[in-house]
Amino acid sequence: EVQKHSVHTLVFRSLKRTHDMFVADNAKPIPLDDESHKVKMAVKLRTEYGSVLHMPTLKENMREKGGPATGDPYGHKQYSGNQGQELEYVITGTHPYPPGPGVALTADTKIQRMPSESAAQSLAVALPASQSRLDANRTAAGVGEIYRHAGISERSQPPGMSVAMMESGGNKNSALVPKKAPTMPKPQWHPPWKLYRVISGHLGWVRCIAVEPGNQWFVTGSADRTIKIWDLASGKLKLSLTGHISTVRGVIVSARSPYLFSCGEDKQVKCWDLEYNKVIRHYHGHLSAVYGLDLHPTIDVLVTCSRDSTARIWDVRTKASVHTLSGHTNAVATVKCQAAEPQVITGSHDTTIRLWDLVAGKTRVTLTNHKKSVRAVILHPRHYTFASGSPDNIKQWKFPDGNFIQNLSGHNAIINTLTVNSDGVLVSGADNGTMHLWDWRTGYNFQRVHAAVQPGSLDSESGIFACVFDQSESRLLTAEADKTIKVYKEDDTATEETHPINWKPEIIKRKRF
Repeated sequence: EVQKHSVHTLVFRSLKRTHDMFVADNAKPIPLDDESHKVKMAVKLRTEYGSVLHMPTLKENMREKGGPATGDPYGHKQYSGNQGQELEYVITGTHPYPPGPGVALTADTKIQRMPSESAAQSLAVALPASQSRLDANRTAAGVGEIYRHAGISERSQPPGMSVAMMESGGNKNSALVPKKAPTMPKPQWHPPWKLYRVISGHLGWVRCIAVEPGNQWFVTGSADRTIKIWDLASGKLKLSLTGHISTVRGVIVSARSPYLFSCGEDKQVKCWDLEYNKVIRHYHGHLSAVYGLDLHPTIDVLVTCSRDSTARIWDVRTKASVHTLSGHTNAVATVKCQAAEPQVITGSHDTTIRLWDLVAGKTRVTLTNHKKSVRAVILHPRHYTFASGSPDNIKQWKFPDGNFIQNLSGHNAIINTLTVNSDGVLVSGADNGTMHLWDWRTGYNFQRVHAAVQPGSLDSESGIFACVFDQSESRLLTAEADKTIKVYKEDDTATEETHPINWKPEIIKRKRF
């Protein structure tokens, strides 16, 4: 008896068969058909380099060689106007024509010789930088040169090359060789990180963490509604601050003044004076829980983000709400500030990232590539780039327009937090307690950590809510769901021999979404 299936089932079976049939060939370059490739190249040569095909391939004077070279690999005939004649070419030489004042026009000076490689280089040294590049490329560009350079991708060309090719009738985007599939470059080796201290003291989940600019102490905020200040060297508790009436979701210490800022699920944003350990300012305006905050590095401005789908810009001194950044359609989970444009970056549960114009208070760019909530955004301390974390994957982007760089896939969990140091170590912390360490440049995942929960906790209380490097970048601090702060440091004994990079130059599939 034939079993009947629904159309839905049959369609998906067919899809799966098709997928299985072609999955092995994914990202493989299509084999070249020699005949069609030859025709294509011949057409390309004629259309793009037609104006220079009659030029000599060699750099010696053609009269000495007895006529133009016909070194055309695709079997082109020369133009009919050139056949049966001994051609004289006027080519820009190492001196402008005429060679100098009072020089007689003889057979020797009438035609200038094509300069040798060394002559072109010496000319390039004598001329100003930009002009020298243009002239050196212009004088050295015969057909042979164009054949040689045509396969170089646009990015790897020297600045003058694309100009020289355009001037000689070429097109700077032309590539006469098939492109290879991209492969991951070899990642930089980083020593593994190891847990060396567990600090307990909070009575609830530790939701946020920040290190003060002097690197003497750090501050944490918790679901027990307290803010605690700890000595960084010893891990001892220095101070507890009470005042919030619900979970503290964000803390940050100002580098410009002795102030600590905090926000929480009680809709409050507070400014604490650390000389008196008291709240000196409140910033009222958010209509729901405040999930995160950041300080602008160069001006006295505080940015907060909230479950009310907005981010707000506050003047630190006057407590005035300068702008309300509206546009997100769901809770805004994270916000980051920088001195360069765009000055404010937000990530939201509506799956988008927005780059904001701080002066106008409007969106510059909206990035819609993520499929799920964006709970974490981190800016690279040296490069003009940033990363965003979501359960689908981690994505890297370029400022100022948010151009996509690459995906970092493999951390299959809800990513709550990201941090990066100037060494290029990116850390992602997840809701299930796992922490992945990546090489920023290549996206290689060089370490995975899942620390045990503290004794007396349930295994389900394994979760990382926030992580941060200290100012020296030699310590990594994580705020966790088992009510502890865990401190990691690099393993000093590790070498590249004992912990080799398990890397192969495989073809990478960089999905856009």
